[in-house]
Amino acid sequence: MTDVGRTLRVALCCAALAALTAGCVVHETRPLPKINATQADHEIPADELLDVAVRAFDPGVPPEIAKDEQALNKKRIYPDIRHAESRYVATMLRATLEASGQWGAVRVVPEGVQFVDVLVSGKITESTGAKLALQVTVKDSTGRVWVNNKRYESSADTGSYKTDAALKARDPFQNVYSEVANDMLAAREALVVQSRRDIRRVTQLQFASDLAPQAMEGYLDHDQKGLLKVARLPAADDPISTRIDRIRERDSGVVDTVNGYYANFSDQMSDSYGQWRRASFEEIEKEQRTLNKARTRTYLGAAAILASVFVPQQCGAYDYNCRRIEGAVRTAGAIGGAASILSGLKKYSDAKTHAQALKELSESFQNEVAPQVVDVEGRTLKLTGTAEEQYREWRKLLHEMYLEENGTAGTPAPADTPSVGAPLPPVALDPAH
Repeated sequence: MTDVGRTLRVALCCAALAALTAGCVVHETRPLPKINATQADHEIPADELLDVAVRAFDPGVPPEIAKDEQALNKKRIYPDIRHAESRYVATMLRATLEASGQWGAVRVVPEGVQFVDVLVSGKITESTGAKLALQVTVKDSTGRVWVNNKRYESSADTGSYKTDAALKARDPFQNVYSEVANDMLAAREALVVQSRRDIRRVTQLQFASDLAPQAMEGYLDHDQKGLLKVARLPAADDPISTRIDRIRERDSGVVDTVNGYYANFSDQMSDSYGQWRRASFEEIEKEQRTLNKARTRTYLGAAAILASVFVPQQCGAYDYNCRRIEGAVRTAGAIGGAASILSGLKKYSDAKTHAQALKELSESFQNEVAPQVVDVEGRTLKLTGTAEEQYREWRKLLHEMYLEENGTAGTPAPADTPSVGAPLPPVALDPAH
């Protein structure tokens, strides 16, 4: 091969290298396979139908950077949105559990609600339009842990982002909620029938013991594993048990009202939140593609410059035609490489612009999820951190209601009515009771 031929080969290589900097392969994201919650195929007996309470999730804002806006933005954490999501995620999980037909009453509740058959709590560890990750714990009233701080995560189902109708029809992260529901079902199915019935009895006695600890002393005990168990049951016609049951119904009414608030809040935010999620997903995709292009162009540009500088001399001392071609190739490689690097740097700048756009989208959404209040039994509950305080006040009111019902608030109790501290007349524990 002549010197001119070798030089032309170098020119072709540089030309191919420059061509690579102009292209970018984009992989199409396909919709994820759908996971659905297992539906009940038979009627579950009433004494085995467990009620579920889903607490509003921990927003997952790291306390060490809670006031560092730059650090939060870098992690794509927007505190106001996370607080709204903490309710929305809980509501979506509640809807999934309820729609399966596998459970009794399923409610979203504030932190203070304790006495329920099955309690679900969790934390948002990552939430963008592209990915959702949750840490979830589930346990029953006996203290048995069903799911122990398990991580559930999924990329967005892009099929939900295709149209507004698709976005309303199925949440982009429905797979996450379905997986939690199916794990809860598997844990329940692993229990024998008697264990499920005992859970409901323990819940009832826990509620009663909270209102009248002295009267209910000795009705609950712990087994060898440290789980709560029923030691004995009150008589079916016991007047104190009857009063406690009535108060529990009122408590359920309050919890239902709070649950309705969460549901209404999620309905109100669903449209704007769905649009924000879709925009967030698109911005993250654009940012990632831009960063990929920037890296590719920068690396290849640097390689082109190095190739033009370090390509060996191929022409003879007096072969002026060859030397002209070789010089032109070197110049073209350097210019092309520099242009590629500049293009890459511009792409990095574009990526920052997309990140800023995502921040602005988040800030605009925050204005649409302002705190709201709900009136319960003449009391105003503000569900933005004060709901727990309000529910604690309601629990105090329940104790007062019990004292009034029991005839010990202001007037003496009838002679035939046990006092608050008097133990309830026990009956032997019958497994069939």
